[in-house]
Amino acid sequence: MQIPEPYFTRLFKPVLFILLLLPALYYAYGIWQDTLGANPLEAIIRGLGDWGLRILLLTLLVSPLRRIINCPQLLRTRRMLGLYAYFYVVLHLLGYLWFDQFFDWEEIWFDILERPFITIGMAAVILLTPLAVTSTKGMIRRLGKNWKRLHSLVYPISILAIIHFWMMVKLDIREPVIYSILLAILLSERLYRKIKT
Repeated sequence: MQIPEPYFTRLFKPVLFILLLLPALYYAYGIWQDTLGANPLEAIIRGLGDWGLRILLLTLLVSPLRRIINCPQLLRTRRMLGLYAYFYVVLHLLGYLWFDQFFDWEEIWFDILERPFITIGMAAVILLTPLAVTSTKGMIRRLGKNWKRLHSLVYPISILAIIHFWMMVKLDIREPVIYSILLAILLSERLYRKIKT
């Protein structure tokens, strides 16, 4: 299924860009209008992290979806999705540093060392950063084959993100279960294709 090029570049990609921005606009509007519930700061921190994970999983979905519906152009959305995932992850981290810890670096360091879900979350952000930095066409050219090796870090990063999410959830485990199943399917599909080839 080939999307006509003018529709893809002038309509599909701009619409996708706006849709991916909507969660951030929702939280900005919520702060402005005070509509985020009894604990708005927690809602912002958790919500931004949730969206970072969702978009990260969408990024992993692009390749198999492209094969299923036979639409090569979908691969050209992967960089946008990946950068948006990083955008939300960084906002999630900033929310924690600012709203939760008020940039108390001693307390933050204690959290990283003593609270495993913070340790895992920080590791995921650190590993995701070089992927975002090297997402430009220039970096792809400079790194050559090493670019693909570097960006295969997205798989362990996704696992760390899921573990981080599981460790944060207290009662309702429906979302982490769904995300875990989806990630397992996506990773299994890649492993199957690698073994097959």
